[in-house]
Amino acid sequence: MKLDILSSLNAERAARRAAIVVTDVASGAQRLVRASDFAGDPLRVELEARLRSGKSGMVEAEGGRLFLTVHVPPPRLVITGAVHISQALAPVATLLGYDVVIVDPRTAFATPERFPDVKVIAEWPDVALPPLKIDRYTAFVALTHDPKIDDPALTHALGRDCFYVGALGSRKTHARRLERLAAQGLGDVVLARIHAPIGLAIGAVSPPEIAVAIMGEITASLRLAQAGAAEAAA
Repeated sequence: MKLDILSSLNAERAARRAAIVVTDVASGAQRLVRASDFAGDPLRVELEARLRSGKSGMVEAEGGRLFLTVHVPPPRLVITGAVHISQALAPVATLLGYDVVIVDPRTAFATPERFPDVKVIAEWPDVALPPLKIDRYTAFVALTHDPKIDDPALTHALGRDCFYVGALGSRKTHARRLERLAAQGLGDVVLARIHAPIGLAIGAVSPPEIAVAIMGEITASLRLAQAGAAEAAA
């Protein structure tokens, strides 16, 4: 890979922006296509299909064979609530390749000792979340049961293109949450994006079981959506 392409690719990756390297198999010639440039590229359909699937592969186009190498940001999990479930959820998510960030203004809970090897931000969501630049490669979960923390965090997440938003709580708790968020101006379509009660319905009881249920639902949201989009584009 030429240095200029590598430098441009590294810049896109550092900014958590997707890009695809197109390689002509016969000649070895390469070019980098940024996600923001897909619309004007002659390979737009193929590029968008590959980006949605997240998988690299060969295509027949432009009178030859091209290999599309997909580079997407690593998935990220942002959690509000340095709680017991988070202590189980963070290592599971890390094992699955997620960059994990925990946000909780309660300094007694949000400590490196309770969350080793995980980024912990002991700030209120309105301070902590904007610099994280939540994007389409981010899953967001609210676990505090405290509306002062979870509600503004959910509002922030729902205003971004994150692929998953979930919130802990019973159906009654979630119904009250929806009333509060609706009173702040969030519409039904936006609120319907919240997965609540959070996690797959596997009868989870303990924090580790709930963590498995949550990551199962997040994985389904990520992978099944990608598979459906790829099939639709095929």
